[in-house]
Amino acid sequence: MKFFIDSGHLPDMEPLVALGIIDGVTTNPSLLAKEKGDPREILKKICELVKGPVSAEVVTTTTAEMLKEGRELAKIDPHIVVKVPLTRDGIKACKALSGEGIKVNVTLCFSPAQALIAAKVGATFISPFVGRLDDIATPGMELIRDIVEIYENYNFKTEVLVASTRGPMHIVEAARMGADICTCPPAVIDSLFNHPLTDIGLKKFLADWEKAQAAATR
Repeated sequence: MKFFIDSGHLPDMEPLVALGIIDGVTTNPSLLAKEKGDPREILKKICELVKGPVSAEVVTTTTAEMLKEGRELAKIDPHIVVKVPLTRDGIKACKALSGEGIKVNVTLCFSPAQALIAAKVGATFISPFVGRLDDIATPGMELIRDIVEIYENYNFKTEVLVASTRGPMHIVEAARMGADICTCPPAVIDSLFNHPLTDIGLKKFLADWEKAQAAATR
């Protein structure tokens, strides 16, 4: 299981990257719109920090526009992955960009049928949004199970990148199902460390040690 950070904010990424557990980053227009500065410069800095796949999403809608924008985004850094929406034009753009050797992340996937289409045109990653499905009373993790099964049936190379993760259980369930990647907000990744028994156990170990050291110096 790979961990990607879903953010455009470098200061939030740096502490997590320093832990050695981060494999890549996903961004989108909404995340980058929150940041000050040139989005392309921000993407370049993210690539230099993470040294792994960094998804940069197109903001155009026709195939021709996506191809032009995707090729420009790919020039920013070798780690850039061009992100396109799961539309007819996006799928055509994915087919063309993949044929040129450019990695593509097909985003806004909400059904197994959509995921199958993306794999057939050579998507590097497919991004199913589990949290947004949960929001409309549809079990998001069932979509992950279906996609993983379909991809295994046909040995598709497209990696399942679980997106819109809302908490540790999404990550654990995705890992149990065999998904390749979870992309998460920094706070969700940080929460994976949390367990009350770890805190209680460490506190007790340190207290016992201090007590023993105090007794030895009497």
